[in-house]
Amino acid sequence: MSEVFHGGVRDLGQLTPVDSVVTIGNFDGVHKGHQVLLRRAVDAARGRGARAVAITFDPHPAAVLRPGSEPLALQPLEERVAALLELEVDLVVVLAFTPELSQLTPEAFVTEVLARPLATRRLIVGTNFRFGHRAAGDVVSLVEGGEEHDFEVEAVTLLELEGRPISSSAVREALTNGRLSWANRALGRPYCLHGEVVEGEGRGRTIGVPTANVAVPPGRLVPGNGVYAGTAGVGGRRWPAVTNVGLRPTFDGRSRTVEVHLLDADRNVDLYGRDLEVGFEHRLRDEQRFDGVDALVAQIQADIARARVLLG
Repeated sequence: MSEVFHGGVRDLGQLTPVDSVVTIGNFDGVHKGHQVLLRRAVDAARGRGARAVAITFDPHPAAVLRPGSEPLALQPLEERVAALLELEVDLVVVLAFTPELSQLTPEAFVTEVLARPLATRRLIVGTNFRFGHRAAGDVVSLVEGGEEHDFEVEAVTLLELEGRPISSSAVREALTNGRLSWANRALGRPYCLHGEVVEGEGRGRTIGVPTANVAVPPGRLVPGNGVYAGTAGVGGRRWPAVTNVGLRPTFDGRSRTVEVHLLDADRNVDLYGRDLEVGFEHRLRDEQRFDGVDALVAQIQADIARARVLLG
């Protein structure tokens, strides 16, 4: 039975020190590069009868070290933990990133996080992994720590896609710049976000294309402005959908919105106040300004037709 542990460095003493194969990282998005590390950790743990452990951090280190500079998240914490558990690790440690943790030297980090509480016997990290005060620790530091505390270190080269290393920052950049296909392939699944359906201006219904206005929680990454084909779901039901992200320039919009038009849904379905998950599978086009409502509606119908083809 998999477990999840939340706590700070001082709380790690509550864990039972069982021989473990450990991988560590922020793991935002749990993309294909992360999945390589996690699967190697699980396979190695099964091979030696040990526990597979994934250590992640909350909040993002930048939120503590440089408040306001932290990147927009690809996943909320609960989704990240669920994705880690789906890869069959035995224990997810959500380590609170605090000023205290940021001050640990690499040597103290190895002792107080990896060696004593977890009884690490093998550590699997990416070749670019840095840790400890001022990110002074690297793979060489880990190897030295492993020699002292009796664990092996495996450094895995970053996975590449189309010649570019897969990383959370690369996925964020691709989503922001409209390269949805690359981002989805790097993630290994369509990018998703969710939020409460709130009252909008009601224009969609007046032009025959009703939309659900999704209030995305602060701190979440929203793909770049444009029109997308994908899915939307709530309460176990899912529909194909066309989603517009942007400023609604035809109506001189000033605020960025996420508006979702459900295809084939009962027009009487009531989504207000409910949490809607929106999946982004295909980017249809950039957002653009039209000369009038008729031109806009014609383009929306063309978008819907193309979405139906792409979504099958």
